[in-house]
Amino acid sequence: MGARPDLVVLHYTAMESHDAALERLCDPAAEVSAHWLISEAGETVALVPEERRAWHAGAGRWGAVEDVNSRSIGIELTNRGDHPFAGPQMAALERLLAQILDRWSIPPERVIGHSDMAPERKDDPGPRFDWRRLARRGLSVWPVAAGPADAPSPEAFDASARAFGYTAPVSHAARLAAFRLRFRPRAGGPVGPADMAAIADLAARFPVDRASPRA
Repeated sequence: MGARPDLVVLHYTAMESHDAALERLCDPAAEVSAHWLISEAGETVALVPEERRAWHAGAGRWGAVEDVNSRSIGIELTNRGDHPFAGPQMAALERLLAQILDRWSIPPERVIGHSDMAPERKDDPGPRFDWRRLARRGLSVWPVAAGPADAPSPEAFDASARAFGYTAPVSHAARLAAFRLRFRPRAGGPVGPADMAAIADLAARFPVDRASPRA
């Protein structure tokens, strides 16, 4: 049994087909599992009871949570990682997420990507995933236009990023890359004003300590 889940972690399968992903997730020798798998056609398959621990997250951290597997519900989306997510799949995800957040009283800011909790190691659900769509439906969060932020600097960015939840012990470059992968996938170069404004807004409205892990 795991602790009461207070995070949802989204993944892509990085496999060629739904059937191949299902076979791997059900293979004990693979030592990987998830609570849910959603096909491109929107078929939603329950694999592990939500109250039990699944092996989907691996090493990483979000806020104060270091054993993410024990505190989270993992959702795998059939997708190779190099193409958009299908409409029926996103609709099925939205239905499932709404149920999970209600069932476990999880706030939308604690719906994260694998890449958020494991920078440098993971990049799913990747730059083609529509986080803004989820946020519009109250199932995740998105930065809004904000006033002036601190002058761009690695130190200022990292401070706000940690306050929002990016607490994995990685370099500034890795933390910035993980943030951009989700919120500004077309951005490049050193941290800039748009990065600072976005992360400052997220940290101010959704400080990770506000939704501290529960026993």
